Amino acid sequence: MQDVIHALFFIAAFGALFIGIMVAENLYARSKGRTIYRMKETIANLATGASYKIVDGIAIALFIQTFYLWVYDYGFQWNPELSWWSVLALILFIDLCFFIAHILMHKVRWFWNVHVTHHSSEHMNFSTALRQNFTFALSGTWLVWWIPAAIVGFDKDWVLIAIEGNLVYQFFLHTEQVGRLGWLEKIFNTPSHHRVHHGSNPEQIDRNFGGIFIFWDYLAGTFTDEKDAGVIKYGVSRMPEQPFNPWHLQVHDWIAMFRDVWRYKDLRIMVKHPDWVLEKYGDQMAQQNLNRQAEQS
Repeated sequence: MQDVIHALFFIAAFGALFIGIMVAENLYARSKGRTIYRMKETIANLATGASYKIVDGIAIALFIQTFYLWVYDYGFQWNPELSWWSVLALILFIDLCFFIAHILMHKVRWFWNVHVTHHSSEHMNFSTALRQNFTFALSGTWLVWWIPAAIVGFDKDWVLIAIEGNLVYQFFLHTEQVGRLGWLEKIFNTPSHHRVHHGSNPEQIDRNFGGIFIFWDYLAGTFTDEKDAGVIKYGVSRMPEQPFNPWHLQVHDWIAMFRDVWRYKDLRIMVKHPDWVLEKYGDQMAQQNLNRQAEQS
């Protein structure tokens, strides 16, 4: 119970900090004559962010760290002494795990159901960073991020700090108020790189997956520079029907996925690319839509 209380306190503290930064961003943009926040969307972002972090914090306290320790006992149990190189090794390792998990969240529909909420905003500001999904902890996505570190043998408390630090860093990527950052762009993920990642045009989709570091994308061939990405259009190809309803934003793609599985009796839909169902059953979908329209007329 004490761990749950600590988690909730952490959430409240950083929530207040993030809201303060959002206010500062809004004031700065207004001083430049820009309107970057929309009330309904901002409220939805805050609501989804709060629900995500509360569920995630409770899950970490109740079962994620317990499972971590169980896996740790069967792993390499490296657990290096605290030093600058062990901290750097942990930061790099956790960021690599995030990079892999992030790709899965785009390439596998089960995981995309969690991540689509974050990408469904049509604007880019710091509140977009909070637009998350409470089903993250329930979907198993965290396994890709936490468990490799348990197998290697990093201390669970330091892993938690590394993961939360990674997420805090990523918060600052969600803005249009910061331009190019020179040589830092070659090493680190930056707002410029992340704006491309949130784009929904073909040349922007599934690019720049990095968390803190961008060189993972150079190595994987998934990097696109903002100057080569064209005009960025934020959002997803199939936008949610209720864009300001926090509950709908977090569950609509789960409902759609299970509906597709039931309709086509094909479990592969859950593990294929999010658009695979359209590629495989698009003709059937079109015919069903025509039949419904004929029945209504």
